[in-house]
Amino acid sequence: MTESQAKMRQNILWRIEATLFDCAHFMSRLFPVDAVSDFGAGLLQRLGPLTSANRVAETNLRLVFPQAPDAEIARLLAAQWDEFGRWCAEVPIMDRIVADPSRIEVEGRERLRALANGGGPAVLISGHFSNFEVMAAAIVGAGVKCQVTYRATNNPYIDQRVVESRRRYGVSLFAPKGMSGTRSLFRTLARGECVSLLNDQKFNSGVAAPFFGHMAHTADGAATLALKFGCPIVPMSVQRLSKARFKVIVHEPFRPADTGDKDADIEACVRRINAFMEERILARPGEWFWVHRRWPNEVYKRRNK
Repeated sequence: MTESQAKMRQNILWRIEATLFDCAHFMSRLFPVDAVSDFGAGLLQRLGPLTSANRVAETNLRLVFPQAPDAEIARLLAAQWDEFGRWCAEVPIMDRIVADPSRIEVEGRERLRALANGGGPAVLISGHFSNFEVMAAAIVGAGVKCQVTYRATNNPYIDQRVVESRRRYGVSLFAPKGMSGTRSLFRTLARGECVSLLNDQKFNSGVAAPFFGHMAHTADGAATLALKFGCPIVPMSVQRLSKARFKVIVHEPFRPADTGDKDADIEACVRRINAFMEERILARPGEWFWVHRRWPNEVYKRRNK
């Protein structure tokens, strides 16, 4: 197969995926919000265990809870597939969720209001907790001028649809790439505005720091930005209250120590961020996305021997 044929084949597959995405999006808007959420939960509880991702999730759970009995691991696996399924189903209807104020409560809203009223710049961090899309909606809904970063999907047609769907409820997404993306984040903070980052996934070129007792490469962007601009880091998390109802928590901000030793200060900040993620995950383990290979490959090889 020539390169042009391979590109054409890939483009056709992407368009098929986008068409299926459009069909799911259309169907999800025909039913009540909670019914859509329940459907996603039921579907992934059945299909999730049949995928290779289930083994990754189980291995991750056993790395974090090495003493847990098999029954507890099975319970947490079921809970995370329930959560993952709800998130998948809720993404196309986020504008409907956001439009109903009773569905999202914010604890620590005054901290967002302070940023909205000129208290920036700040670096907002979080992880893949429950329906993490809700956090971006809460940030924007509070009037905070914020560059909400995300990782673009491989399929450009679906990625375009994702960006457009977020715009319906006021969230403009930004996928930073290379130096131009970094400079854009710098300009945002220099204007006294905020940036938002998810900081709980593997980042090969990041800082090696402990995460549940295993060294894990972690993105250092939040620490680097906060140190450069002397601004606080504002941790956030989200909890599912029931069905498609949520609580967003704006936690106590902190400032990274600035001793003049840049590398040491960044590492110390990354360790503190990882500690925050650990606390949130341990508090509600069924609401974190366990399907991501968070640790280096050698950790999985040792575990699966």
